[in-house]
Amino acid sequence: MASSNGHPGEQGSSDPLKLIAVRDTALSLDEVFRAVGDDAAGGTALFVGTVRDHDGGAGVDSLAYSAHPTAEAEMRRIAEKVVAGYPVRALAAVHRVGELKVGDLAVVVAVSCPHRGEAFEACRKLIDDLKHEVPIWKHQRFSDGTDEWVGAC
Repeated sequence: MASSNGHPGEQGSSDPLKLIAVRDTALSLDEVFRAVGDDAAGGTALFVGTVRDHDGGAGVDSLAYSAHPTAEAEMRRIAEKVVAGYPVRALAAVHRVGELKVGDLAVVVAVSCPHRGEAFEACRKLIDDLKHEVPIWKHQRFSDGTDEWVGAC
């Protein structure tokens, strides 16, 4: 885990945004968890979004995520707002694009803070805002042959 300078109750002295990415390759829980390691953090919250086998009562066979070229910059903007609102020691967020199958990781976010409550709150704010604000679209293909586009995560 990375050492941090400063008092444990303060934000890290270096940039707490450790990993922000949109990728077309498989995501790694270990990479995200390692990215938010901080000796002054007493709590780390991690959220993993996976492709499920149904949506709205219909079976899902597969899906594809597409991202606007500004998606990563929007993720960074949202992450900066979370850092400004919580005592974040370290933050990471990675979203997958391209073809995914049921069970694949679609998004992984993590936040480390001095205490667990702050970490949970900051992580929830991060994933909720990413879902609603980042220009990433999901194209779901259903087992009955139909499909639909859904905005954001």
